This record gives sequence, C-alpha cells and structure tokens, in this order.
Amino acid sequence: MKQIARRCELTVATTYHLVRTLAYEGYVIRREDGTYIVGLEIADRYRELVAAFRGPPAVGDALRRAAADSGYSHYLGRFVGSKVAITAVAEGPRSPYVEDLVPGFDEGAHATALGKALLATLTPDQRARYLRDFGMRPFTAQTLTSVEQLENDLAAGERRGMQIEMGQFRQGVACAGLIVTPDRDLERRVVIACALPAAELMTSARVLRTRLQATARVVAEALATGESNGTG
Repeated sequence: MKQIARRCELTVATTYHLVRTLAYEGYVIRREDGTYIVGLEIADRYRELVAAFRGPPAVGDALRRAAADSGYSHYLGRFVGSKVAITAVAEGPRSPYVEDLVPGFDEGAHATALGKALLATLTPDQRARYLRDFGMRPFTAQTLTSVEQLENDLAAGERRGMQIEMGQFRQGVACAGLIVTPDRDLERRVVIACALPAAELMTSARVLRTRLQATARVVAEALATGESNGTG
C-alpha cells in the first residue's frame, strides 16, 4: 500500500480509501500477504474499450475476413487523445505474433506502418510537435530516430501509396499501412495496416497494397454506415 501511495504521490490514508473501493468493485484483489494484484473486473472494462474503439460490428467482420483471406494480422488505428493508437485487431496465422500490438497500444508511431500512415496526415509542424512530445524510441537497430529520416520515409510512402516498415518495430517483422478515412477532424482519421514476415513484404508489396486498399474501402463503408445508424 505504501508503494502504491509513493508511486501515485498520494497520502497513505487516501490510498487505503481508494484501494478499498477498487477492491470492493473488483478492480484489484488483495492477496494474503497484503499486496494487491489487478482484479478480474479490469477484463470487462478492457472488452468495453475494445468494442468502443472498433466501432460497428461490420468493421470487425471486415478485418477478420481480411486476416482469414491473407493470413496476415490486420489492425486499425486512429488518433486517441492526440496520440496514435491501435483500435482494432484481427489476428492472422501467417503473421508473427507481436504481443504489444493490441487495442490501446499508443507507442512507436514512428516505427510502425500504422503510425506512419497517421503521422503522414499531419503537417510537418504538427509531426515535429508530436515527435517532440512522444519521442522516437529505438525499438530495434533499424528504427528511424531522427525527424529528417522519418520525413524522407513518409514521403517515399506517399509516392508508393502505402507506408511500410521492415524490422523497425520488431526484428523480422514488417508492416504496411494506408489511410481508410481522411478527415479534417484529427480523431476521425482512420488507417489500416497489416503485419507479416519481413521476408514476404518485398515479394508481395503490390498485392498487399491492392488487398489493403480493398479492405480499406469496406471498412470506410462500414464506418460511414455505422455513423448514419448512430452506432459509430
């Protein structure tokens, strides 16, 4: 309890009160030695978060179909609270499993194709502020860690019609991404991406782009339909 108080910069008395409330609601569980672990109620809130992020059911259906047809894991992303975040995932059996890439993940925008596709929608000044605020952590030796490098990479992605990265977030893993819905409102911009073994990206880039574009159209239609029906 004292450790929680110290980390959260609260008084011990306030911490006891808050933690007892969390335990009563099921968000934490007190163990016999007096320490606490995360409670099962967290799982329900996480499921609600995932459902809210994903949007209409048709969006999830489109992602799962794309993952099943290609074998590659597919992701949706958008700005959440001004940060690039993954908002939906459909796992594919041919993609390497990356434990960090789950709904709510909001790091590594400069090192993932999903993040690059969203950063590419910003102005250079907006990108510079974003990268200054959130940094350019080197996830691997291939991670781009300077604004100039990233600007050149994004420009190449714009010419290609698809943002890519190879081994910049995880060794041996590549990712490709593109825009689903451009919008003047920052938090209404949506991108789609997929992950695959790095060795397969160069041999299938054109096919991959065509498939991503097709899925993006389906997702865009599902989002538009959901908004018109009040479910977006």
